[in-house]
Amino acid sequence: MNKRLIVILMSLLVILSLAFTGCGKQEDKKNNNTSSGNTTQEKKIEAKFASEEIEGDFMTVWAQKFAEEMKKSSNGNIDITVYPFGTLGESRDINELCQLGVVQFVFSDFAWISSFVPEAQVLALNYIWPKERIIECLEWVVKNGEFMPVLEKYFRQKGLVPLGVMFEGWQTITSKKPINSLADMNGFKVRVMGSKLLVENYKAYGAVPTPITFGEVYTALQTGLVEGQINPIFAIRSSKFYEVQDYFIQAYNEPFLGIPTVNAQFFDSLPKETQEKMRQWWKDAVVPAGEWIDAKHKEDLAAMLKEKPHIKVIEISDEEIGKFREKAETVYPKFLEVGGQGAQEVLNVLQKDIENAKKALGIKM
Repeated sequence: MNKRLIVILMSLLVILSLAFTGCGKQEDKKNNNTSSGNTTQEKKIEAKFASEEIEGDFMTVWAQKFAEEMKKSSNGNIDITVYPFGTLGESRDINELCQLGVVQFVFSDFAWISSFVPEAQVLALNYIWPKERIIECLEWVVKNGEFMPVLEKYFRQKGLVPLGVMFEGWQTITSKKPINSLADMNGFKVRVMGSKLLVENYKAYGAVPTPITFGEVYTALQTGLVEGQINPIFAIRSSKFYEVQDYFIQAYNEPFLGIPTVNAQFFDSLPKETQEKMRQWWKDAVVPAGEWIDAKHKEDLAAMLKEKPHIKVIEISDEEIGKFREKAETVYPKFLEVGGQGAQEVLNVLQKDIENAKKALGIKM
């Protein structure tokens, strides 16, 4: 029996034990209501929400905010319990559990969810989003574009429904050596998330990308298995990657995007007004969540620099970014090969939406 299967089975046992406990509580409540003559109580919706990130990190914080708002707005009838990273397994495990309906919600990044929905890899394309005002651009796409309905069509084929796309900050490359140019990427051994397209992106830059499970990244950096890794600032701090890295490089090539997702069968069983309420909450959360993570990144970066003053932050110049962009665009056709049957459609729609958003918002870059 492989390690991942063992993790999934253990997760199932935990969930089942919690379910039986909950059933007991529900039965007690039912008995109490019957004895008092109250037999008209609304049906309570109980659900589990698995997060890819630890307590205090973006996904877990915003999953909890969602759960709190759903409970408040439903007068307690929608009760969602959030499980941080590691509680129910690794990133792939929790996506599988959501697909199976063992947990009802999962908050995952575009790379891991693309293992189930290959069309989601369109969000891994580098330099497809503008450098400036990306949060507003993303909000426009989510609220006004055609991308979300098209993406949902392909998620539903795998038993899932995407509720939104959330900005978690620009990905930051960390390294044990300085990287100031595209040439410096040549031969750079770097950990990337588990997406075929991400591997192709960094190959195009001349790097040697290696997918490694998130929980094993620190050891891989410490032992020299890889020289660097790619994550948003908050994850670099919370997972202490900065302890074994000396340079932070920002090339503005890849925003880290999270996708709050719900099991399709569960979602379709909910009242229409509840479904719409959930969709709308995530749409409305794009900007405040983006502002929250920007503020957190400033705080986290300052804290890391205070603890380890010799860390050097490098901003890739616009001239060099142009070179990165040229290489990144050579990967776009490869998305059509690995992005599933809907690759062309989702790429066309996303590019169109982003261009329309830029025009609407007056964004030039």
